[in-house]
Amino acid sequence: MCETGSVDVVVLYFSCCALLAVFSLHRVWLLVDFARARRQRPTTTTLDDVPGVVVQLPLYNEAEVAERLLDASAQLQWPHDKLVVQLLDDSDDHTTDRLAPRVAHWRAQGVQVEHVRREVREGYKAGALAHGLDLTTAPFVAVFDADFVPPADFLQKVMPAFVDDDVGMVQARWGHLNRQQSWLTRAQAAFLDAHFSIEHLARAGRGRFFNFNGTAGVWRRTAIDNAGGWDAATLTEDLDLSFRAQLKGARFVYLDDVEVPAELPADVDAFKSQQHRWAKGSMQTARRLLPSLWAAKLPWVTKLDATLKLLQNTAFLLLALVMVTLPMVALQHAHGASWVTQILEWGTLSVATLPVALHFAAAQRARHRRWRDVVLSVPLGIGLGGALSLHNARAVLEGMVGKGHDVFVRTPKAGGGQAATALTSYRARMHPLAWLEFALGATHLVTAWMLLSAGKWLTVPFLLLFGVSLLAMSTPSFVRTFTGSWARWRASTSSPTTKAA
Repeated sequence: MCETGSVDVVVLYFSCCALLAVFSLHRVWLLVDFARARRQRPTTTTLDDVPGVVVQLPLYNEAEVAERLLDASAQLQWPHDKLVVQLLDDSDDHTTDRLAPRVAHWRAQGVQVEHVRREVREGYKAGALAHGLDLTTAPFVAVFDADFVPPADFLQKVMPAFVDDDVGMVQARWGHLNRQQSWLTRAQAAFLDAHFSIEHLARAGRGRFFNFNGTAGVWRRTAIDNAGGWDAATLTEDLDLSFRAQLKGARFVYLDDVEVPAELPADVDAFKSQQHRWAKGSMQTARRLLPSLWAAKLPWVTKLDATLKLLQNTAFLLLALVMVTLPMVALQHAHGASWVTQILEWGTLSVATLPVALHFAAAQRARHRRWRDVVLSVPLGIGLGGALSLHNARAVLEGMVGKGHDVFVRTPKAGGGQAATALTSYRARMHPLAWLEFALGATHLVTAWMLLSAGKWLTVPFLLLFGVSLLAMSTPSFVRTFTGSWARWRASTSSPTTKAA
């Protein structure tokens, strides 16, 4: 590499680290607000009357989990004359047939279950939710995705939070049915625990914007209508509606002590597909709503925090650039670089990652987990972020420049905590970017070995962590793709037609 090129790489590396530090320091801000919000005592209220609630269950080819969801929703402790369960079933596989006996069963028990079918899956999940609202006059709307299992007392715990008329949405915390299944589910749990128990609690406690997470929450019908209703203009219809509703004056409430367990994606490619949708959708929402946010009569601190939230996935783009340039910068300093230069390189990485580590650790302590789990969550969380960087960077760029109307790719669910790789028709496909992830992971490990050989070890822990994470994220895709191709080839060679020939 020429000297000018070397300087350019170093400048790019340090610039990205500096920008990443902005997002990391924002997490420190959230941690401070979390500490304040945690000291606030929740108020206990009761409703004067029992309002009508429609429970919407949007489904698309969810045969493995749909019956479990329906059974849990039908057993919600709420008067049967005030509760309607809507199965918003857009499936084109055998899910509908499997649901029919359970629908008949619960109807016989006096539960109002409506099995809603659309001829065209227009608008995907947002379209299904909007269609369901057209069929009901219920003043409150609960939503559960297919992989969730709402507890029977969910409505009893959540509905009292609507005692004030300005409350437009109440969000419960996600639990994890298969947290211990693999390193991937453990890492996801660390991410989600931080998102809910730190970010949501901090923002809700300080009266700032946060979002409905698409499931495990209840809406006041008028808040949806006043905001313009569900819209499929972005891939994150929940984030989009949340910000539109809060810009219209709706107040959101977060209940950290109400948990709704759900199944985490256990398959790497399914998880990547989910993360791509979330990252791209958040950037689409930012493009759509940031002008309205800054034009609104809101405190500047609310606008700033909401902006950083909408743009937080750009950190993946910055992290991807750091991941690509880190081996080159480290190798340039491997021979002849001063300790001052090495410490500067190590320091920038530390500033960009230490607040994130504290974020994950605080979330685990908030959930009263053992110190072993706290310590484990930090490398898992940081490593998962690094492993997702290339994949989500692509999503961020697509969201920045692409069109809003996209195909909504569902996340496969296995049911019963089984690995998603056990599925056949619901499998997500490997993206070609996995090859680059594998190559970059190997490059990080080779660079770490070269630095150790040269006695320059300060950045080696980062190289090892990111290298192992990238390989762990990409290798299962190759293995599953190879074994699937091998199985199909064996099936074709052993078919009756082949034998007859």
